[in-house]
Amino acid sequence: MTGMLASVENLAEALSVLAAGADIIDLKAPALGALGALPVERVRGIVAALAGRRPVSATVGDLPMEPGTVRQAVEAMAATGVDYVKIGFFPGGDWAATMAALAPVAAQGVRLVAVLFGDQSLKLSYVEALSQAGFRGVMLDTLDKRGGALTQVCTLENLRDFVAEAKAFGLLCGLAGSLREADVPLLLNLRPDYLGFRGALCRQHERTAALDLDAAQTIRACIPSR
Repeated sequence: MTGMLASVENLAEALSVLAAGADIIDLKAPALGALGALPVERVRGIVAALAGRRPVSATVGDLPMEPGTVRQAVEAMAATGVDYVKIGFFPGGDWAATMAALAPVAAQGVRLVAVLFGDQSLKLSYVEALSQAGFRGVMLDTLDKRGGALTQVCTLENLRDFVAEAKAFGLLCGLAGSLREADVPLLLNLRPDYLGFRGALCRQHERTAALDLDAAQTIRACIPSR
């Protein structure tokens, strides 16, 4: 079954989506970019307060694909105790070297999730490479949050192929990117492991606005509980 991933930026929001029934709580700073990172001390505090009641993921920020920079950020975020560390694979830079730099981190047991972007040039061959580097999961998101939802920038065939490729290599698979309530039935048919939300959970569907518990409960109601 498909779970609900809810992105939050502070403890109050984390507790709200916990109450709403989110399956995984994702920590990020929406005002700082597609995958803006929260300060590690704030992440550490949220992880401690949630006390294992839900799996927690956290992003490391909109970083250039420079191996040393990314590895340092991943190791710092992993030390907070999150269950998953999410790394955006942004255009440019050295993807292969970045994966190679992160392979030893994955081998130490850090659960890494790569975030690819459906509104950029997407090569499914990278899914296999991520699996070989020891990543645990891969998500398909959007980089330009004003450019339309994932369902608008990718065809249904694109999305189906992505999910199938992730599952073929044993990776957790997530779909996100300005998703709304109307997108849920279509995407559930593809059977990803998670659907990720931020804007749809906020007032006026604005991702940088405060989280709205009623909106979070509405999205939760669209996704059958695990």
